[in-house]
Amino acid sequence: MLFKKINIAVLFLSSVVYGQGFLHREGQKIVDGNGNNVLLRGLGIGGLMVQEGYMLKTSDFAGPQHQIRKKIVDVVGEENAEEFYKAYRKNGLTKTDVDSLAAWGFNSVRLPMHYNLYTLPIDKEPVAGQNTWLEEGFKMTDDLLQWCAANKMYLILDLHAAPGGQGKDANISDYDASKPSLWESRANQDKMIAFWKKIAERYKDNPWIGGYDIINEPNWNFSGTNPNGCDETQNIPLRDLQVRITKAIREFDSNHLIIIEGNCWGNNYKGIFPLWDDNMALSFHKYWNYNDLASIQEITNYRKEYNVPIWLGESGENSNVWFKDVITLMESNNIGWAFWPMKKVDNIAGVTSVKETKGYSRLLEYWKKGENKPTVDEAKSILMELAENYKMENVTVKRDVIDAMFRQIYSSETKPYKEHLLPGRIFASEYDLGPIQRAYFDGDVANYWVANGGKHTEWNSGHQMRNDGVDIQKCDDTVTNGYAVTDIKEGEWLQYTFDLQHNQVFEVAIRYAAAQPNTKLFLTDENGNPLSKIIVLPATGGNAKWKTSFIASIPFKSGINKVRIHFKEGNFNLNYLDFKLPIHKPN
Repeated sequence: MLFKKINIAVLFLSSVVYGQGFLHREGQKIVDGNGNNVLLRGLGIGGLMVQEGYMLKTSDFAGPQHQIRKKIVDVVGEENAEEFYKAYRKNGLTKTDVDSLAAWGFNSVRLPMHYNLYTLPIDKEPVAGQNTWLEEGFKMTDDLLQWCAANKMYLILDLHAAPGGQGKDANISDYDASKPSLWESRANQDKMIAFWKKIAERYKDNPWIGGYDIINEPNWNFSGTNPNGCDETQNIPLRDLQVRITKAIREFDSNHLIIIEGNCWGNNYKGIFPLWDDNMALSFHKYWNYNDLASIQEITNYRKEYNVPIWLGESGENSNVWFKDVITLMESNNIGWAFWPMKKVDNIAGVTSVKETKGYSRLLEYWKKGENKPTVDEAKSILMELAENYKMENVTVKRDVIDAMFRQIYSSETKPYKEHLLPGRIFASEYDLGPIQRAYFDGDVANYWVANGGKHTEWNSGHQMRNDGVDIQKCDDTVTNGYAVTDIKEGEWLQYTFDLQHNQVFEVAIRYAAAQPNTKLFLTDENGNPLSKIIVLPATGGNAKWKTSFIASIPFKSGINKVRIHFKEGNFNLNYLDFKLPIHKPN
């Protein structure tokens, strides 16, 4: 393998100029080289090196990456598939991505690594027991590290897909049940140890490496009955392997923090203690449960009992309400965090969304049903366009998600989603940015799957545009921003902020669609002072039949106005509010 010595030299120089020393354990805290407490605010670059079916809408028929790749090879062939993957990975992470993360408020990046971009699988090694090192994975890591250092961000290396796969939840680690897993193959374990030894040797001197997350979400039953290791009481193979890896890393690298994870998707630490290194941290993952002290009591007990830092290494896939609550809980307890993921096709619950290409649905339909197979040229065009859509300049940045993760942690103030120029229309889906009960109110606001006994809650039932509890669907009205508020229930409300240069009276009308009669609503200011009486709207002939109805003539003051539309009775769709100047008839 050809190592980029000049690039490594640049990386080391940048770390000397800008670095704050190596992150390390100081009692129960993670601190920098100057002893300052460091609260990691990070994002996991999920889907880049390890594809998961749900990120590409293939989970119904292809979850792990090796299955997804087979589907792609089936329609375009091996050579074109490799061309797609090269473009996909190149576009999926660039300097612009990292610059954007820094600008939004993140101070760290978690890189989920697939071992097969760094070394060959054991069954493809020319000489059994030896390791062939590949350039692509190391080059991607070098580039990312350089971009992080330029932004004074820490890079945490996470082995997401270990040789053979580390869990029965196959999508996470690209586990192939037809081959020996990590736990069933000494050769796979030896390759994993060699991988971490190579990583440590390469990056031992760079303080912008925040730590080594040596195995992501192991979920395997060694002696218990739960297939994902949730009832394990000893976890002997997991502990032994992490001890071996730590020793291999320390042969070259005594500087970097080593981060370990328990069984059961990272959370079952039974049998893992006592700890075997004095520069370690415990990672835990948190999804779909309540954000109270009880939900983190076990891991905070470990922090105190073993005098070790803890880190929320992965979380996300929920609503803005849940995001704000979990981050508030973490930061109030001095726990850093890393959310998941950065890019996903047609996504509302992340910081960005990758646009689905026009032909992609046809490709998905063929993969699912095996009918109407596209030509090679058609399929390649669709896939290469999808790869192009992964560029940062082509994704949709989710400002509401970013606002919830950063500004709303410290401020309950609302701000306009966009500037509303009146007279004119204010689209219903463009309600204010801000917390629930301040910018809006909705009955279903987060997915508490664990707490609700496995019952999933759709916070935005339309899965469009925004990640609050407000339900938004696509809109086909003649005048539209593309979206309408839907599934409206009694008691819910939305707030809109606009700025006027002088006092003004507007005639306010509503564009809506209602299959049923007696829809009721009214307007107030942000303090609940009425701006209109209760309005009863007639049925329009269906929830896709749009009509405009006058609400009221309302005087507004100069300066900032915050108007709320309250729903007394729902069951209709709302496109926009129309603010018009009064029509003055001649005497």
